[in-house]
Amino acid sequence: MFENTVFNSLDKSLLDNLEKIGIKEPTKVQNQVIPAILENKNLIFQSETGTGKTFAYLLPLINRIINKEDKNNSGIKVIVLSPTFELASQINQTCKSVCNVKSTLFIGGSPLKRQIESLKERPEIVVGNPARILELINLKKIKTKDVFAIVYDEADRLVKKELYDQSKGIMDSLSENVQIIACTATVDKGTSKFFDMAEKIILPQEDILTKNITHWAIYAETRDKIDTLRKLIIAENPAKALIFTSRADQVENIHSKLTYKHIDCGALHAKTDKQIRKATIDRFKSGKIKLLVTSDLSARGLDIQGITHVIQMDLPSDNDFFVHRAGRTARAGKKGINIVIGDEFEMRNYALLEKKLGITVYPKEVIAGKVVSPQL
Repeated sequence: MFENTVFNSLDKSLLDNLEKIGIKEPTKVQNQVIPAILENKNLIFQSETGTGKTFAYLLPLINRIINKEDKNNSGIKVIVLSPTFELASQINQTCKSVCNVKSTLFIGGSPLKRQIESLKERPEIVVGNPARILELINLKKIKTKDVFAIVYDEADRLVKKELYDQSKGIMDSLSENVQIIACTATVDKGTSKFFDMAEKIILPQEDILTKNITHWAIYAETRDKIDTLRKLIIAENPAKALIFTSRADQVENIHSKLTYKHIDCGALHAKTDKQIRKATIDRFKSGKIKLLVTSDLSARGLDIQGITHVIQMDLPSDNDFFVHRAGRTARAGKKGINIVIGDEFEMRNYALLEKKLGITVYPKEVIAGKVVSPQL
């Protein structure tokens, strides 16, 4: 099935599992990155969200573990760093979906003692946040002598000021011959400098924003936004929608008002308990709830298939946040709808953003239970 593709260079057990989860051919980023990693190159690669970056680095690294020469060496072989709990958890689950290689999740906020106990199971891949991974290295609980590769996923965030020292500390704890791999949706100057030892692979923009996503604008005064949202949900009946707001306190406000109107939805914000957070994401993934209200920081790293609609309850001041929000839909070649519900000021800024990003925004309104184009 995978003949004449880069997947053909991987172990048969990996190919069998890829087939089971419905992956039929490599993506563009996988075509370029897998051979480079198999050649043991230090690498930083840039590709848009939803293009298959996780498998691009996981598959060749797992392949190396499966085919390792020293079968008796049961130490940790690969470290994968992530800036968020959600992304780390998803990387760990992705790893488990394609192999029997033991992988373990290490994140802050979870009991340290329990995580130390899990190391007795001898994982060969550890995935986690830089602070907790570095803490375990400093406690000599994570031993790095057998590590042959480290991955920085969402590298741009991992080298920002708040995580820089931990990310650098982990790199400094490894031997010089460890393979360094970084991936990101945007390679800025700081990221390039941090990974100056690495070869760059920059994938051309696939124009997902313009080709696969339809953009709508719905005008509403601030006081009317949640009611407009309610009417939109009833009219459009999305199969799976993410609802974004910049303000964390608004997450609960939107959630409570929708729930009061008997619209079932989940909510995620920075203070959400981790167990509740996981349960909410699982319910959303499985389709038990079709709507998830979230802040930008809470949604970072969420990679959930089948999101048909993104609804933005405000226009973020940072254009990258707009792109990140919109990019939660239309993943893996599918189509999606991105909707901004904004006041007069936000609509003016949306018009400027339309020109800057080269997208086409269609004005819409909700009338008599239907989403329609306004009469001119």
